Amino acid sequence: MKKNELDGYTVELGSNQPLNLDCGVELRHFVMAFQTYGKLNKNKTNAILVCHALTGDQHAANTHPLTGKQGWWDNMIGPGKPLDTERFMIICINVLGGCMGSTGPGEINPENGEPWGLTFPVVTIADMVRAQARVLDYLGINKLFSVIGGSMGGMQTLQWASLYPEKICTAIPIASAARHSAQNIAFHEVGRQAIIADPRWENGSYAKKNVTPKSGLAVARMAAHVTYLSQAALRRKFGRRLQNRQEKTYGFGADFQVESYLRHQGTSFVDRFDANSYLYMTRAMDYFDLANENNGSLANAFKNTPIRFCIFSFTSDWLFPTSESREIVHALNAEAANVSFVEIESDKGHDAFLLDEPEFHKILSGFINGAAPQFGL
Repeated sequence: MKKNELDGYTVELGSNQPLNLDCGVELRHFVMAFQTYGKLNKNKTNAILVCHALTGDQHAANTHPLTGKQGWWDNMIGPGKPLDTERFMIICINVLGGCMGSTGPGEINPENGEPWGLTFPVVTIADMVRAQARVLDYLGINKLFSVIGGSMGGMQTLQWASLYPEKICTAIPIASAARHSAQNIAFHEVGRQAIIADPRWENGSYAKKNVTPKSGLAVARMAAHVTYLSQAALRRKFGRRLQNRQEKTYGFGADFQVESYLRHQGTSFVDRFDANSYLYMTRAMDYFDLANENNGSLANAFKNTPIRFCIFSFTSDWLFPTSESREIVHALNAEAANVSFVEIESDKGHDAFLLDEPEFHKILSGFINGAAPQFGL
């Protein structure tokens, strides 16, 4: 295991036991990058795995080495916070296929010394989870107190509960779903086509030509970011207010504040994310269908599960609406699972799970504090 400022900890895996991917490929050499917060107890029973979303990474609660900004869940992880680092060790792993140190299309293929590009095998949410499980095996953590994540992180949480019910005590999927909807696949395809249409994408081989499809990736990010907000949030933050001007310019610059905001989101994103990783990770989300993996029954995914669940949704989230969380709850109820479900009143859209939502934080803390003694913590 190594440590550096950019990636955090990295561990090389697969040489003794290849990772069998759902696409049929054996990954014989792969690296996983992760960060930890807090200390592991003597019995190694107090670990919480935080699964990041599509555009997140392992830098959940530390200053990001590329942007200089605080981690994406800094309001959630730390001393006295819902994920209390004085009580638990928090682990966040950059997913397989990501672009912050874990093996993905932007990394070097050890077989030929060249960037993987589109020769990297297509990965699934299940592949990501199996790779995470290898990291925990390496660390000697046999059982997690909890797995938690929002959006794509929630998909990983559900996959963990299905694949490894014996390895986790509690599962907390947030603003997520057991399968990607047709609407969300459509939004992802718009983003992917924006990247592919950029001449600098070079059929996925842009790294070999030392160029970057920045325009396409920026547009993909802009389109996606709209889906993370709500109409109420957009109205409150921007309305129809003009950007640093008193009158319309009658041109195609960023006349409106909302346009300027989206352009900033796009241009800043390309400095920290890989375009091919965006293709791979959106495809992994599109392929996710937990019922289909279990003979068409979502309940079968959680058969005889011993896990204690707490599921959260947000009223203004139209990307992963409450109805999709209810489907998960119904499936768990069919298996007589121990499940709590909370719909949080919020006008902040899908991104609410990343923002300051006192009710969400309070209820999450209550669930964790209530469950911990049950598992000797």
